[in-house]
Amino acid sequence: MTKFIIITGGVLSGLGKGIVTSSLGMLLKSHGFKVTAIKVDPYLNCDAGTMNPFEHGEVFVLKDGTEVDLDLGNYERFLNIELCGDDNITTGKVYRSVIEKERAGEYLGKTVQIIPHITDEINRRIWKVADDTDPDVVLVEMGGTVGDIESSPFLEASRQLHMEVGDDNLMFIHTTLVPVMEVVGEQKTKPTQHSVKALRTIGIEPDVIVGRSKVELEASTKRKISLFCDVPQDAVISSPNADNIYRVPFILHEEGLTEYVMEKLKLEKENGFDQYMKEWEEFTDNFENPTSELTVALVGKYCELEDAYVSHVEALNHCRSATRTDINIEFLESGDLGDKDAVDKLLGDVDGVLIPGGFGTRGIEGKINAVNYSRTNKIPILTICLGFQVSVIEYARNVLGYENANSSEFDHKTDHPVIDLLPMQRGIDKMGGTMRLGAEKVFVEKGTKAYEIYGSEEIQERHRHRYEVNLEYKDEFEEKGMVFSGKSSNKKRMEILEVVDHPFFMGSQFHPEFKSRPLKPAPLFLAFVQAMIDRRDS
Repeated sequence: MTKFIIITGGVLSGLGKGIVTSSLGMLLKSHGFKVTAIKVDPYLNCDAGTMNPFEHGEVFVLKDGTEVDLDLGNYERFLNIELCGDDNITTGKVYRSVIEKERAGEYLGKTVQIIPHITDEINRRIWKVADDTDPDVVLVEMGGTVGDIESSPFLEASRQLHMEVGDDNLMFIHTTLVPVMEVVGEQKTKPTQHSVKALRTIGIEPDVIVGRSKVELEASTKRKISLFCDVPQDAVISSPNADNIYRVPFILHEEGLTEYVMEKLKLEKENGFDQYMKEWEEFTDNFENPTSELTVALVGKYCELEDAYVSHVEALNHCRSATRTDINIEFLESGDLGDKDAVDKLLGDVDGVLIPGGFGTRGIEGKINAVNYSRTNKIPILTICLGFQVSVIEYARNVLGYENANSSEFDHKTDHPVIDLLPMQRGIDKMGGTMRLGAEKVFVEKGTKAYEIYGSEEIQERHRHRYEVNLEYKDEFEEKGMVFSGKSSNKKRMEILEVVDHPFFMGSQFHPEFKSRPLKPAPLFLAFVQAMIDRRDS
């Protein structure tokens, strides 16, 4: 029977439940088990697609086009799997489904209530993931904290699921904060005690407590948590802050979490650390012991919250290990690059420029200036999604000679809309889930830099955009040295661009960062980093 592990959080959000969940999944996978993960987000949004990056961080896109919380990106990276929309359960999805069933008369006249109808729908969705993927273990991370009003139905559903499958098939792991009082330097357990008490009031007894702290939990702290929270002392797991998130699986394993979970759930298929774990250890060692150093300027629109670009950061981290190069990322707000002096000052000493996606007019001219500086000074540059589009605008203005060239997103009256709305987007008035989303085939032309990087004429990458290159200008661009080396299957959408007289000027309409993995960096990112190394060493 499929085993379930429910991971809850106490005291405050942002404790790192997602990393704990991902790390445990990776450890179980290393022992030969098939593992998948579900993220529960208790917000009323149906998905994360309409959320402001300043408020919620990056929107991660799954292969089926579902826009989700960034934690699912960590699941994919740590477990080396591809998830789908079913792996993200939100209050919005659950309530919409129940209301639609009620309108269709499926409840046969019954009064529709939180219990059992909402909780049944939650567990139906959890079981669907288990039935569809047939894993040995399903990890379910509960977003938010115990005590949140919006989390109550999900916690109640997990209590009912526990009753249904029994102790041998479901366990609860509670992640909580163990702060240190600066005045006395003592680790305090009261926050943990109170959050466990809140869990107990709804009928949930944690099997494991993961204590998040700046440093390792002291033996006396573990004993106290064990005593007051009624868990065995070897089920109190220390999870101190780590400079490298990819080291966390080793920390948790050394604390005995893997062994305890396997014993509790009677998981008998232990094969020891397999080749995947050995490769992960090599990856981590290379990551922590670089032999050289580079600086990349990430020119974005949401740099006040670095989580807005977490997949870009992790893609570069994967390249850090592959090349044993310490990649320092300078987060630059594109609005600060509004004039030549600012551009010279901020980009003058960097080894490369990365321009990620975004929406809206704010900071666009700064992105265009960054592209121009990189192009004219032969600095390696990688542009993605909106970055890809501003690369086209910059080239149109400064090489094709169309001074007022723009995207119709930013100036619908421009004489030269080199970037225009996708035809499928015309007439759409709803924002959520209506962009060109998810994995689609991209066809790469032989003899191009893109083909050299990918080594294949057909690749599959994930998308999230409403605007595209205007085909009326395509031939002019290619005549002047900007080659569209990757296209959609119908050849009408430009997917990859490269500038032929530049050491490395590449752009993609898709998001290569979403498919980057620790043991297999995204090809475009790896080529970008290698180009910076080659420039530095030349």
